[in-house]
Amino acid sequence: MRHLAHAAILTFAAALAAPLAWAQDASPVGLWKTIDDASGKPTALIRITDNQGELQGKIEKLFRTPEEDQNPKCTLCQGARKDQPIVGMTIVSGLRKNGDEYTGGEILDPKNGKVYRSKLSVHEGGKKLEVRGYVGVPMFGRSQVWLRQE
Repeated sequence: MRHLAHAAILTFAAALAAPLAWAQDASPVGLWKTIDDASGKPTALIRITDNQGELQGKIEKLFRTPEEDQNPKCTLCQGARKDQPIVGMTIVSGLRKNGDEYTGGEILDPKNGKVYRSKLSVHEGGKKLEVRGYVGVPMFGRSQVWLRQE
Protein backbone atom coordinates (compact mmCIF):
# COMPACT_ATOMS: atom_id res chain seq x y z
CA MET A 1 0.00 0.00 0.00
CA ARG A 2 2.86 2.33 0.80
CA HIS A 3 4.38 1.77 -2.64
CA LEU A 4 1.07 2.59 -4.30
CA ALA A 5 0.78 5.88 -2.35
CA HIS A 6 4.38 6.76 -3.17
CA ALA A 7 3.79 6.05 -6.88
CA ALA A 8 0.66 8.20 -6.84
CA ILE A 9 2.55 11.11 -5.27
CA LEU A 10 5.36 10.82 -7.84
CA THR A 11 2.86 10.69 -10.71
CA PHE A 12 1.06 13.78 -9.36
CA ALA A 13 4.36 15.67 -8.92
CA ALA A 14 5.43 14.76 -12.47
CA ALA A 15 2.09 15.99 -13.84
CA LEU A 16 2.57 19.33 -12.06
CA ALA A 17 6.17 19.70 -13.21
CA ALA A 18 5.48 18.93 -16.90
CA PRO A 19 3.95 22.35 -17.73
CA LEU A 20 6.85 24.08 -15.96
CA ALA A 21 9.37 22.18 -18.05
CA TRP A 22 7.40 22.99 -21.22
CA ALA A 23 7.26 26.67 -20.28
CA GLN A 24 11.02 26.81 -19.88
CA ASP A 25 11.51 25.17 -23.28
CA ALA A 26 8.93 27.34 -25.11
CA SER A 27 10.30 28.51 -28.40
CA PRO A 28 10.51 32.15 -29.48
CA VAL A 29 9.68 31.08 -33.04
CA GLY A 30 6.40 32.64 -34.15
CA LEU A 31 4.61 35.95 -34.57
CA TRP A 32 5.09 38.68 -31.93
CA LYS A 33 3.48 42.07 -31.34
CA THR A 34 5.77 44.87 -30.21
CA ILE A 35 4.46 47.58 -27.89
CA ASP A 36 5.65 51.20 -27.79
CA ASP A 37 7.28 51.97 -24.44
CA ALA A 38 5.83 55.50 -24.20
CA SER A 39 2.28 55.10 -25.54
CA GLY A 40 1.62 51.44 -24.72
CA LYS A 41 0.19 51.00 -28.23
CA PRO A 42 1.16 48.20 -30.65
CA THR A 43 3.84 49.20 -33.14
CA ALA A 44 4.63 46.14 -35.26
CA LEU A 45 4.30 42.42 -35.85
CA ILE A 46 7.63 40.58 -35.97
CA ARG A 47 7.95 37.03 -37.31
CA ILE A 48 10.78 35.11 -35.63
CA THR A 49 12.09 32.09 -37.50
CA ASP A 50 14.78 29.52 -36.78
CA ASN A 51 17.36 29.14 -39.54
CA GLN A 52 19.58 26.17 -38.58
CA GLY A 53 19.70 27.16 -34.90
CA GLU A 54 19.97 30.90 -35.53
CA LEU A 55 16.96 33.10 -34.84
CA GLN A 56 15.96 35.86 -37.22
CA GLY A 57 13.12 38.36 -36.90
CA LYS A 58 11.44 40.14 -39.79
CA ILE A 59 8.84 42.92 -39.66
CA GLU A 60 5.57 41.70 -41.16
CA LYS A 61 3.32 44.64 -40.33
CA LEU A 62 3.48 48.13 -38.88
CA PHE A 63 0.61 49.63 -36.91
CA ARG A 64 0.46 53.17 -38.28
CA THR A 65 -2.10 55.96 -38.04
CA PRO A 66 -3.87 56.86 -41.31
CA GLU A 67 -1.87 60.08 -41.65
CA GLU A 68 1.48 58.26 -41.35
CA ASP A 69 3.34 56.73 -44.30
CA GLN A 70 2.04 53.15 -44.48
CA ASN A 71 5.21 51.83 -46.12
CA PRO A 72 8.07 53.84 -44.61
CA LYS A 73 11.69 53.37 -45.55
CA CYS A 74 14.60 53.10 -43.15
CA THR A 75 16.19 56.45 -44.01
CA LEU A 76 18.49 56.40 -40.98
CA CYS A 77 19.78 52.86 -41.59
CA GLN A 78 23.30 52.21 -42.86
CA GLY A 79 24.60 49.87 -45.56
CA ALA A 80 22.24 47.57 -47.45
CA ARG A 81 19.25 48.60 -45.29
CA LYS A 82 19.58 52.29 -46.17
CA ASP A 83 16.31 53.59 -47.70
CA GLN A 84 14.80 50.08 -47.82
CA PRO A 85 11.15 49.43 -46.83
CA ILE A 86 10.81 48.67 -43.12
CA VAL A 87 8.05 46.12 -43.74
CA GLY A 88 9.85 42.93 -44.73
CA MET A 89 13.13 44.05 -43.17
CA THR A 90 15.09 41.64 -40.96
CA ILE A 91 15.68 43.48 -37.69
CA VAL A 92 16.73 40.57 -35.42
CA SER A 93 19.56 38.23 -36.38
CA GLY A 94 22.28 35.98 -35.04
CA LEU A 95 20.62 34.81 -31.81
CA ARG A 96 21.47 31.29 -30.65
CA LYS A 97 20.18 29.28 -27.70
CA ASN A 98 22.36 29.66 -24.62
CA GLY A 99 20.74 27.98 -21.61
CA ASP A 100 17.37 29.63 -21.00
CA GLU A 101 18.20 32.61 -23.25
CA TYR A 102 19.05 33.36 -26.85
CA THR A 103 22.20 35.47 -27.07
CA GLY A 104 24.91 36.71 -29.41
CA GLY A 105 22.66 38.49 -31.85
CA GLU A 106 21.79 41.93 -33.08
CA ILE A 107 18.65 44.02 -33.24
CA LEU A 108 18.00 47.03 -35.45
CA ASP A 109 15.85 49.93 -34.28
CA PRO A 110 14.38 51.27 -37.56
CA LYS A 111 13.38 54.53 -35.83
CA ASN A 112 17.01 55.59 -35.39
CA GLY A 113 18.82 53.20 -37.76
CA LYS A 114 21.06 51.90 -34.97
CA VAL A 115 22.06 48.27 -34.52
CA TYR A 116 22.44 46.96 -30.97
CA ARG A 117 23.67 43.70 -29.49
CA SER A 118 20.71 41.67 -28.29
CA LYS A 119 19.45 38.77 -26.29
CA LEU A 120 15.99 37.42 -25.58
CA SER A 121 14.16 35.04 -23.31
CA VAL A 122 10.72 33.44 -23.37
CA HIS A 123 8.35 33.90 -20.41
CA GLU A 124 4.90 32.86 -19.21
CA GLY A 125 4.88 29.58 -21.10
CA GLY A 126 5.74 31.18 -24.41
CA LYS A 127 3.22 34.04 -24.24
CA LYS A 128 5.78 36.80 -23.69
CA LEU A 129 9.22 37.47 -25.08
CA GLU A 130 11.69 39.74 -23.30
CA VAL A 131 13.92 41.36 -25.91
CA ARG A 132 16.94 43.32 -24.76
CA GLY A 133 19.03 45.60 -26.94
CA TYR A 134 22.29 46.97 -25.55
CA VAL A 135 25.65 48.54 -26.22
CA GLY A 136 28.67 46.71 -24.82
CA VAL A 137 27.17 44.73 -21.96
CA PRO A 138 23.48 43.90 -21.27
CA MET A 139 23.53 46.24 -18.25
CA PHE A 140 23.68 49.20 -20.65
CA GLY A 141 20.49 48.77 -22.64
CA ARG A 142 16.76 48.49 -22.50
CA SER A 143 14.23 45.70 -22.67
CA GLN A 144 10.85 45.37 -24.31
CA VAL A 145 8.23 42.71 -23.79
CA TRP A 146 6.68 41.36 -26.97
CA LEU A 147 3.36 39.46 -26.96
CA ARG A 148 2.78 36.21 -28.88
CA GLN A 149 0.14 36.52 -31.59
CA GLU A 150 -0.37 32.91 -32.62
